[in-house]
Amino acid sequence: MTAPQTASTTDTATSSRNPFSLLINVFVGVLIGLAEMVPGVSGGTIALVVGIYERAVRNANALLHSVRVLFSDPKSFGTAIKKIEWSFLISVGVGMIGIILVFSGVMHDFVENHPENARALFLGMVTVSLIVPIRLTDRVDLSNKKIPAAILFLIGAIMLFFITGISSTEKTDPSLILIFFAASIAICALVLPGISGSFILLIMGLYQPVIAAVSNRDLSIMGVFILGAITGLTLFIKLLNYLLHKHHTLTMVFMAGLMLGSLRALWPWQDENSQFLAPYGNIGATIGLIFVGALIAGGVMLLERFTDSGTQNTNSSTTPQHD
Repeated sequence: MTAPQTASTTDTATSSRNPFSLLINVFVGVLIGLAEMVPGVSGGTIALVVGIYERAVRNANALLHSVRVLFSDPKSFGTAIKKIEWSFLISVGVGMIGIILVFSGVMHDFVENHPENARALFLGMVTVSLIVPIRLTDRVDLSNKKIPAAILFLIGAIMLFFITGISSTEKTDPSLILIFFAASIAICALVLPGISGSFILLIMGLYQPVIAAVSNRDLSIMGVFILGAITGLTLFIKLLNYLLHKHHTLTMVFMAGLMLGSLRALWPWQDENSQFLAPYGNIGATIGLIFVGALIAGGVMLLERFTDSGTQNTNSSTTPQHD
């Protein structure tokens, strides 16, 4: 059982160092960063769409483990950090953090002044991606767990449908303690498909203050938010990594349910209390943006498949043949 894992790890490491793969990773990071700035859109969903979700969780867990090792067993630190795919993490991180820093003001304006267009764009992306978590499951295992899988799928869908219907009251001057705890919760949403970190902030009335702090480079709020995010990520990522390792099929099905339920938040025409409205305005343009979002998601998925296929072909051609 260990041989296939070793081969897979080698293939992944080779792919990480491929210049084309690095560019794709940066682009994926950009998409994740853009998604996390839009309430109702999950960066975890984008990671699932392009096939890097489990890899990202695994590397994040390895990174957090290496930090713990640094303080508990410094002699093993060198071994721990070798398990991290640095080229992968850095390239995705550069795209994500870079786009947030550069476009936070633009995205804030886009979401505030053109909410229908923003939701339409991401509605197309998320709708196309609904099949992704199911595609990543083991078909035999899924067939053997039809009933619990169906129950978890429905729970995830219903739960997110109602959560995304919650309205909020914006806080004009939130305390740093509130920012800290909000960040620790929102970061969990970042790594959980279907749940938007920005939407969690919106529910808590903190979306505007946080996005404004990033746009205005308010270091006090940004610093406290980062500390809260690190704390939340440390506590949550280990649990998620365990679920993906021990209960992969059911976890993926549950995530598919979360993604389906989250579509409520992306219906383009809503009032300020997240209640549905009949289509209005330039309906044709809005529907066009839904198709644009679908094409973007589909295009990224095809690029990821092309990259994986190219890497596998390269590895096959360079693998020594034994008689």
